[in-house]
Amino acid sequence: MAIVDAFSTGSLLPAVLDRYGIEWVHVRTPNPDILLSSAPDTFLDETRHSGDVAATADVLRGHEVTHVIAGQEAGVELADRLSAELGTPGNGMSRPTARRNKYEMGLALRDAGLAHAAGLVSADADEIIAWVEETVGYPVILKPVASSSTDNVVACSSPEQVRAVHDKIMSSTDRHGMPNTTVLAQEFLAGDEYFVNTVSRDGSHHTVEVWRYYKTRLPGGNIIYDYNEPLSPDDPVAKELEAYTHQVLDALEVRNAAGHTEIMMTSRGPVLVESAARMGGGQVPDIYNRLFGTNQVELLALSVARPDEFDRLPTTAYQLLQHHRFVHLINPREHGVIPSHEAMAAIRALPSHAFTVMRHPEGHSLPPTIDVATQPGYVFLISEDPAQLLADYRTLRQIEQEHLYDGSPR
Repeated sequence: MAIVDAFSTGSLLPAVLDRYGIEWVHVRTPNPDILLSSAPDTFLDETRHSGDVAATADVLRGHEVTHVIAGQEAGVELADRLSAELGTPGNGMSRPTARRNKYEMGLALRDAGLAHAAGLVSADADEIIAWVEETVGYPVILKPVASSSTDNVVACSSPEQVRAVHDKIMSSTDRHGMPNTTVLAQEFLAGDEYFVNTVSRDGSHHTVEVWRYYKTRLPGGNIIYDYNEPLSPDDPVAKELEAYTHQVLDALEVRNAAGHTEIMMTSRGPVLVESAARMGGGQVPDIYNRLFGTNQVELLALSVARPDEFDRLPTTAYQLLQHHRFVHLINPREHGVIPSHEAMAAIRALPSHAFTVMRHPEGHSLPPTIDVATQPGYVFLISEDPAQLLADYRTLRQIEQEHLYDGSPR
């Protein structure tokens, strides 16, 4: 297998491949998002893609690569192009950019007759303002066209804020170091937000987990993750989300890949926020096995290593085995630091605490949390008692507010 940008959740895949006896080579794009994690060094070979797809494909042929998988968002388009060049199992190529470009994604759904958010892409703030005031009204979402991980995703409530956010996006690069040359304005979708993680093989989709997002909108309009909670597979909302997600994957021609699809459940039913042809973030396979009896990393590897076994899985491939809350850590300090092991003792002492992931080593300086990149990490809370989860969540937030990021253990 070739993994394109084995960062973030992609860095977990090699350990599972090794269990199946599958060797892997690493393809590194010019602009991976390396803020999320480092790639493992167990690859057979690494090649740095310089823009020549045919040349990179020739390297992979030399290793007899039979599958190409995107390890993270930056690798999605190249993984598809390499699969097409090699003739290995991949995704449809009639409109491949729709799997990254959020505006084209909406057009693909429109053409498939699926519910989608109205949108406009423009380098002109005044054009966006005119469109907003003539069509969707305020608030309106502004974000980079190829956004990921809540990077510069802002809910704007006025023309002045649209201009300010538009200028900020246009004068910056995205999470992958690429300059933003246009801005996407998107209808604000009112409702509850969810995500559905999947693995697809030969166009057959299997659902690995369904979660509800709980987010916080900051005073400046930035939207950050607060916590997530899973849905039981027999929940009527989960079933509706699953059916819609599989239609979205068909519309985007996701045939051989993991998927992470974010959906708003609105008054008119499920409406896509965005979909990514790669694994979801924040995966800890052992924890997910406790929660769901499986995990997305394992099933993606299974789809390649033992396709017949994968095909025999039910469409809804998970169970809900325990109550759980995935809590995103939030730094409220202007000048915070990653807490020490001693300072984190109060979090570990929570009755439902199961696991903590910190994005940086202790003592690392932290700006205030405004997106995924500035979140210190996340905590898994697991309990048989939902009331215990709520109590521990509230205690965790109190500890954060009082002292967690001030650099001194309490």
